[in-house]
Amino acid sequence: MTTRGTRSEKVKRIFQQFDANRDGGLSRDEMAALVVAVNPRVKFSDEQINAILDEVFRTYGEFIDGDKGLTYDGLLRTYDDGAGDVDRDFDALELELNDDNKGSTIEAEASSSSIVDERVIESQKKQRTAAWAVSPNHGIVFDDTWKIVDDLEILIKRLKAKQAKDGKFKADNFDAFSDAGWSRELGPSSEISEKRVFWEESGNDYAAFVRELGALRSRADGARSREEAFDGHMAIGRVLYDHQLFKEALVSFKRACELQPVDVRPHFRAGNCLYVLGRYKEAKEEFLLALEAAEAGGNQWGYLLPQIYVNLGIALEGEGMVLSACEYYREAAILCPTHFRALKLLGSALFGVGEYKAAVKALEEAIFMKPDYADAHCDLASALHAMGEDEKAIEVFQKAIDLKPGHVDALYNLGGLYMDLGRFQRASEMYTRVLAVWPNHWRAQLNKAVSLLGAGETEEAKKALKEALKLTNRVELHDAISHLKQIQKKKVKGNEGANGEGVFVIVEPSKFKTVNGKTTLRQDLAIALQIRVFQRITRLSRCDVELLKKEMSENDVPMSYSGGGVPEKSIRKPNLEEILRRLLNFLKPETFQGAVKVINEKILSVLDDTGSGRVDLGMIYAVLAPICSGTPDKRKRVAFDALLWRPVNEGGSQIKRADAVHYINLLRAIYIPSHGVSEMLELHGEEDSSMVSFKEFLVMFDDPDWGFGIMSTLVKLESGDRNRHGNCVCSVCRYPIIGSRFKEIKSHFSLCSQCYSEGKVSPAFKQDDYKFKEYGSEAEAMKDKCTCLPLQSRNDR
Repeated sequence: MTTRGTRSEKVKRIFQQFDANRDGGLSRDEMAALVVAVNPRVKFSDEQINAILDEVFRTYGEFIDGDKGLTYDGLLRTYDDGAGDVDRDFDALELELNDDNKGSTIEAEASSSSIVDERVIESQKKQRTAAWAVSPNHGIVFDDTWKIVDDLEILIKRLKAKQAKDGKFKADNFDAFSDAGWSRELGPSSEISEKRVFWEESGNDYAAFVRELGALRSRADGARSREEAFDGHMAIGRVLYDHQLFKEALVSFKRACELQPVDVRPHFRAGNCLYVLGRYKEAKEEFLLALEAAEAGGNQWGYLLPQIYVNLGIALEGEGMVLSACEYYREAAILCPTHFRALKLLGSALFGVGEYKAAVKALEEAIFMKPDYADAHCDLASALHAMGEDEKAIEVFQKAIDLKPGHVDALYNLGGLYMDLGRFQRASEMYTRVLAVWPNHWRAQLNKAVSLLGAGETEEAKKALKEALKLTNRVELHDAISHLKQIQKKKVKGNEGANGEGVFVIVEPSKFKTVNGKTTLRQDLAIALQIRVFQRITRLSRCDVELLKKEMSENDVPMSYSGGGVPEKSIRKPNLEEILRRLLNFLKPETFQGAVKVINEKILSVLDDTGSGRVDLGMIYAVLAPICSGTPDKRKRVAFDALLWRPVNEGGSQIKRADAVHYINLLRAIYIPSHGVSEMLELHGEEDSSMVSFKEFLVMFDDPDWGFGIMSTLVKLESGDRNRHGNCVCSVCRYPIIGSRFKEIKSHFSLCSQCYSEGKVSPAFKQDDYKFKEYGSEAEAMKDKCTCLPLQSRNDR
């Protein structure tokens, strides 16, 4: 690990390399040369260079020495604040450390405030505590604080020794953990988990430590001034944080917040602690307070703003608020264009909400600045795969794995890519490598089984499935094992599909007939199934439609005007995300993130066709209403009320016919694939001033050809798509039938909803046309069978 001494020596060599006139400062020209030299793959324009230099000279104004430029202390601070990577830059410049510098420290590093005078031996300070303690802005100011820190280090060392002796202390690489810089403290979860220390907090040793720590806090509180007490609590917090005693560090930072509420540092530090402890909402609130204090403090805290933005974005992602996180990552990247981590996080977040092109751009910029950034390569490859650029994605995934051979996400996602391409043997190899790193990864175990099945290795697939079943007792695994048994019992003649599916033929829709009006038409079922998938991913089918009405009545939205001068209640996407979070407050953060992604891709992309980032909130409510939970009548009523709530219709009991037609066309464009956006746009030029009542609206809505008549089929699916039909399996896919069962009355074979909707039939049952009867449950089928048998026996007589 690079020590603080080595790090500062490297910075000094970089400084000396570009201080051409040896005046002890880097002028704008010298700084420009440095920026270009350490980023050889980036082609900067003059405007970009000037913007970077303006930001550096403004942010680090206290380190600018007249006409000479940025001092050594200032350059060191830029690296301390995460604006660059010392090791990367040092290697890029092909520099070497001077022999007389090795093992020594730089005098400037020991800069301190006027209160700590020369009587204190600086070298001893640096040896006994972390580098932050002698930092001009974040270090220790008062002599008594040094004494408290020394005593605290002794207490922690004693606690560590006792817990290690008792076998309670869990950290093989404890001494390797160091503060990696402001924003990177929150880094990817892997950075924390690999170095995380777990203290045993329930024993007597820890209780005694907390008591003694309380005495140190009392000493800090008893200081001669408020400033000295603040200095003491901040130092205690920093030492505790460095040793990963996050709960105790939080107490100290909170006390520092009370002593100086408008200081950025304690709020920022408290936010870091809360994030590591998994308290994301509280972390977000502390970062917002830090942001408020930094913005109110003028240039004093300007250099910290990018880091605050980054960590605020990370905390929001912890809550699942990825659209909101994008805003803050973007702000950080604007303030500090060389902040490669902000760009990587922005790219990853954009990928997380389905904005793939923008994600690729941000991630490529991050990689230009830091070519060895394995996480950025992994996410870039995932975005490329989502865009269909599979061969390029494979190369980038491989680069991520070359940089970090045990990169679980890269290995797992590359396995998924190979599965999509039908390269099942390669996919199983990737999943095997994932399991070598993470043996309890049940999804990798399941996917390994599926890929082995695709490769024709049925016995190996069965073993992998059983291993997955040991890791998680999910019903999908039971179904998969049942599926394998069905394949072995009844091998279908001819070629078999990749997942064990037998050979089949696709029958044209006109040959699929229904016995009665109760049997769902094949085309309607296909559309309803797609909408049902969307409902499941977003969990909107668990969101009561009345909540939409409550949002409209309780939360006021300011009026805005579109380019055509039409008033509307439009809202930015991050603000809409907050509303969605209230509606779906029962979801876990990662599940909510997935919901926002598909809503963005399926709905917001249509409503925000100009890419402005704003959407009509009334129309959003109206579009969501039909797929929320509640009776069909309630859903339609709320949809109508949402259209009434819009400014163009507000205050009356009727809506404009043109608005109703536009809404119906939007519904069809979003939920019914056969209805294109181009058809919807044709109605924009119509000026129909007539009004529509709720009763007339219902007629338009329920029209099977031009309305949203598919809703009746959707409601039917909602109530019965979890019904199981005993041991009955689909004659095509061989999976147990769940949901509706479609029985062909001539040949007596059964299809599941999916195969029926796709028109799949086994060649063994080939005939001119097919007549199907739908059974919602096994009880219905048994009842039908019982009523038919007696009639048949009488006829036989």
